[in-house]
Amino acid sequence: MVTISRQAALRASQKMRPVLREIAVIAGGIVLYFGVRGLIDSRVDTAFRNAAHVVNLEQSVGLFTEPALQAAASQHGWLLRATDYIYIYGHWPVVLTTLLWLLIRHRAAYRRFRDAMLISGGIGLAIFALFPVAPPRFLTSYGFVDTVTQQTSAYRVLQPPAFVNQYAAVPSLHFGWNLLMGIAVAGFAGHWLARLFGWLMPLWMLISVVLTANHYLFDALAGGAVALFGLAVATRWARARDRRTDHSQ
Repeated sequence: MVTISRQAALRASQKMRPVLREIAVIAGGIVLYFGVRGLIDSRVDTAFRNAAHVVNLEQSVGLFTEPALQAAASQHGWLLRATDYIYIYGHWPVVLTTLLWLLIRHRAAYRRFRDAMLISGGIGLAIFALFPVAPPRFLTSYGFVDTVTQQTSAYRVLQPPAFVNQYAAVPSLHFGWNLLMGIAVAGFAGHWLARLFGWLMPLWMLISVVLTANHYLFDALAGGAVALFGLAVATRWARARDRRTDHSQ
């Protein structure tokens, strides 16, 4: 009986080892992402000039609707509160839960989406350094309001401004990574309600990043493009791995 128990414990340990290793990889990537992002020189004047360039670009194509959208949403307190909480609690909890689910239930897909996040995160860090942009909430002359801080200080406490680069609006990986997780859930979830959540969740986050004045529409488009590029590269890598595996057998 003791021998059987030891064997069962050994098998459980062997099954958990890859899971724990991947959790360590993701945790290390998150620490590196925030650490490097927070250490990048903010260059405040450049960030505000670049924000003006983004605004001018959106105005030139008729996309600069963010102030009007936030003003309209402010007439409905429940809507702003909902977008605030989606912005705060709909990002990392969703990203980490989805990655853990993929790791446990869909290992091959997990590697692809993990790689997509790492690739897009690396691209994002490079853009943050080369093209710092002040987020809309700092452009109060347009009527923008930092609704997240207005409603609660929890988010700024969890991600202190001294640690996080406040001038890294472009690209919005807040939206981009939620888009990746939405694609994963919509593609691999078994229940139709879960798949529906996968389709709707990135849309909710898109609305949220705009109505909370944390990102311009341009940021979200850039974040989505970077994330999808990361997924395309990760998919090619996965196919190359599969071909190598097939040839070695």
